[in-house]
Amino acid sequence: MENAQYLDASASAPGSTTPLETAWVRVREKLKSEVGEVEYRTWLRQIVLGPLDEDELTLYLPTRFLRDWVRSQYEERLQTLWRTEREDIKGVELQVKRGLPEVPADDAEDSDDATGLSSETAPQSAVSESRSDLAVPLDPRFTFDTFIVGKPNEFAYACARRVAEKPSSPGFNPLFLYGGVGLGKTHLMHAIGTELTRTGKVSVAYMSAEKFMYRFIAAIRSQSTMEFKEQLRSVDVLMIDDLQFLIGKDNTQEEFFHTFNALVDAGRQIIVSADKSPSDLSGLEDRLRTRLGCGMVADIHATTFELRISILEAKAKASGTHVPSKVLEYLAHKITTNVRELEGALNRLIAHADLVGRPVTLDTTQDVLKDMLKAHDRRVTIEEIQRKVSEHWNIRLTDMSSARRARAVARPRQVAMYLAKQLTSRSLPEIGRKFGNRDHTTVMHAVNRVTELMDQDASFAEDVELLRRMLEG
Repeated sequence: MENAQYLDASASAPGSTTPLETAWVRVREKLKSEVGEVEYRTWLRQIVLGPLDEDELTLYLPTRFLRDWVRSQYEERLQTLWRTEREDIKGVELQVKRGLPEVPADDAEDSDDATGLSSETAPQSAVSESRSDLAVPLDPRFTFDTFIVGKPNEFAYACARRVAEKPSSPGFNPLFLYGGVGLGKTHLMHAIGTELTRTGKVSVAYMSAEKFMYRFIAAIRSQSTMEFKEQLRSVDVLMIDDLQFLIGKDNTQEEFFHTFNALVDAGRQIIVSADKSPSDLSGLEDRLRTRLGCGMVADIHATTFELRISILEAKAKASGTHVPSKVLEYLAHKITTNVRELEGALNRLIAHADLVGRPVTLDTTQDVLKDMLKAHDRRVTIEEIQRKVSEHWNIRLTDMSSARRARAVARPRQVAMYLAKQLTSRSLPEIGRKFGNRDHTTVMHAVNRVTELMDQDASFAEDVELLRRMLEG
């Protein structure tokens, strides 16, 4: 094993260093130039170079907390930098190693007892931070214009618009947005921040609750808590994303509570998001939960099929790539719980079409997204087939088992029988019983008739194929 080296920008590569250590010097310099002095000293200084085992390089960190943070925030970039430096390195593994050599005194961690933060440890930083360092840059893609509004999110959107136009309005401070993952909470927060900072007259600080905790603890360890508090309490608008992260972090909750009170008392705006409403966030202090619920609480509900289609149509149009409506319908039916995942699926399709120079089709969609769609795989039932077909042709579910023979009803019923034969292991008599106790010969006729029509009518075949893909994943 080659000697380990600290990620210390002040060091230089001596003549006796190995090729691996020489590459490490270049990697750490690039990384430092990218993340800046504050981030570098707070999170990355204590990385230690480990051994290279075949094509995998190991990097060591002294604590599990620090390892997890570096892994979540910097691992991908470390992988890229190392592959650029050494073609023989295919992967980078971050591991915890106790008893590593001590870093210089100004970077040494204080004991947990000194701060009373045994459950909220973090690496310290001796570097003071400006107010701008406390906030995460706003994403210019997340604006009100790019937010697709529908029934599930229209109230939250209206509240966000109101706060952006008139911050600290009575009844809207704080504004608490809540909903499931990937439904648009962060998008609305960035949109508010972008709107407020457009004039340059309002100072906005946006950060996740996790980042709030890390900054707070770093300030404690560097004995700069007063400066931290003054910086936060001097902003006009404070936005904290994913507040549920503070559950169980009592000391950080205490600091947030006091910051909250100071800003509201001074007429400043607070905007918070979480995955649940204030009353359902068990683990938060009662006084904090009460204060969070005293303003405007807006729920972002799960998306509807219509809203998902609108989102996909807008994204596809903005990309400039033609995506057939059948593909958009397929995605909207298959990916129902997470808008972020839905948009990610569409982005992959568009990128694939651009790279290989082939149009987007249902076939390529299923092939390109097979790993993503696999998570939605499930056993298909005849009841589900009947429901999907009824919705598609806008007929009543009861028509599937009724005696009605009108073509507008009979044809969808035949398609449902065909799909039941294709997608389930049920026998023809069993399928017939699910369709109003019809004879197995009726089911056989339906299967043959649908097969014939699919050969004759391309549009009809496309409808049946779309339904099949929706059902089977």
